[in-house]
Order: sequence, then C-alpha cells, then structure tokens
Amino acid sequence: MEQLKRYAIFAAVVEAGSMTGAAKALGMTPSAVSQHISQLESLLGLTLLHRSTRRLNLTEAGEVVWQGCQSLQQTLNQTELRLSEVRDSLLGEVRITAPVGMAGQPLARALSPLLQAHPGLCIQIIADDEKRDLIAERIDVALRVGTLSDSTLVARKLGQTRMLLCASPAYLARKGTPRSPEALLDHDWLAADMLSGGLTFFDEKGQGHRVKPKPRVVCNNVLPLRQFTLAGQGVSLQPEGEIAEDLASGRLLELLPGFRVPPMEIHAITPQREIPEKVRRVIAALRSHFAEPVGAAATRP
Repeated sequence: MEQLKRYAIFAAVVEAGSMTGAAKALGMTPSAVSQHISQLESLLGLTLLHRSTRRLNLTEAGEVVWQGCQSLQQTLNQTELRLSEVRDSLLGEVRITAPVGMAGQPLARALSPLLQAHPGLCIQIIADDEKRDLIAERIDVALRVGTLSDSTLVARKLGQTRMLLCASPAYLARKGTPRSPEALLDHDWLAADMLSGGLTFFDEKGQGHRVKPKPRVVCNNVLPLRQFTLAGQGVSLQPEGEIAEDLASGRLLELLPGFRVPPMEIHAITPQREIPEKVRRVIAALRSHFAEPVGAAATRP
C-alpha cells in the first residue's frame, strides 16, 4: 500500500508540474513529497524526473510510470462507475430469504410491480424456514416473522400480520365449534412450532385467556398446517392475508371472532445499515405491501 501511495504522489507531481504544487494539493510539505519520489526511484532503480530550479521533466522511465498511473486512474474511474451502479441503480440481483409460507404469493404480490418497472432487476428467493447466515451466503434481505432474537444484524419493521383461528366445515361438523379459548383443549390442535407452548387470546375487554392445547400436529411452517386444516384434521392459526380466499369460499371458517391473538410482526433483516438502492427499493415494496390493509392485498389481482 505504501508503494501505491508513492505512485499517487508521483502522479500528483506530474499533474502539478512541481514538487511545491503537488505538496499544496496533497496537504504535504515539499520535502515530504521529494522524499517519497526519491524512495520510489530508489525502489525502481531508475530516475523518473529531471529536476531543475524552474521545472521538472519526465525521463523515459518516468514516461512509462506516468502512462501506468494514467491507466490505473482509468481503471479506478471505471471501478467507481460500476460501484455507483451497484449502489444507486436498480440493476442486478437481490438475494432474499423468506419463510416458505411467505415466499410464494406474498412476495409475488409485493415485488411484481417493481420487477415490471425495472427489467434489469433480478430477484433470487431462497424459501427456507431455517435462519440462514446472511453474510456467508451473501443474502441481501431476510424476512422474519415473530419475535426477533438479539443480533448484530439490522432489522427494519415492514408491518404485521393478524393471525386467525380457523377450521374446515367438515371438522366442525364432526367435532363441534369451540365457543371459548378454553374449549380448544378438547379439539385437535395443529400448531406451528413457535406456538406449541401455548398462546394467549384477548377478548373484547382486553382480558387475556392463556391456553395450552395439546398439539396433534406440529410443524415449523404454516403451509402444511393449512393443508391439514383444509383436510379437516384440526384447528390452526393462519395469517389472515394468506387464507382470505379460503375464508371467502367457505373452505375455512374463522373461529372465536370475539377473541384475538397478538399479531405477528414482520421484519426485513439486512447484514448492514448501509444498503444499495435496489435493496432499499425492494424493502420499500415489501413495507408497502405488508403495511396495507389485508383485504386490499387479498383482493388485488
């Protein structure tokens, strides 16, 4: 690195036409500039500048070094241009990891307008319910639902999703309809692993009702639980926006409408606070989608 510094000082001397001019431009003393030039000449074993009281002239070796400095400057300019494209443009790839249940319809609805508006933007989606190493796998954004663990990563809240208790008409015809959270203890509970330890329902007065039904099926993803629910195997909590069509068609029925569980927060996680413009725009599109009313997202084509 010290050698590169000497080349940069040499280039400044050539551009300024004198040691004094280069020293002023670099914020150094003329003697320090002269010392660096002497060290470079000693390292190369060649004289680069003919010094006189009035001006400096390049030697043949100096001309070669000066051409090399100009070529290096062009390379640096091109590098900075490419970096500005990475930072400021909507070109190239954005790598996203998201839970399996969120990686389909929700992401398609959220990001399709952005993809349509910017043909040079590419999205790679890694659907995985396990937490990935964002830095090792060069992931730009990770979507996380629920409580976040302490981390050095940067979290940006996108919104929240309301969880609805539901079951199929066939199941309710067979097992009956629960009228209170406590009644769930007599039903087949299809639980996400994060809720297998129980959950709290709040009534219209804000009073909490803590219950811990015995799970019959436990899974780390809501999609299989939804299929078991549709198949009439039990009761489960599902994201409101993802079951809107099932509720509208009657394939699923909402249970305990007078009770609510706390909504699940949705966050975008990035490895660092400073992010390229394309990642910023992806996060903005996700925030716009998850912050809007559920009904609007569910009815949008």
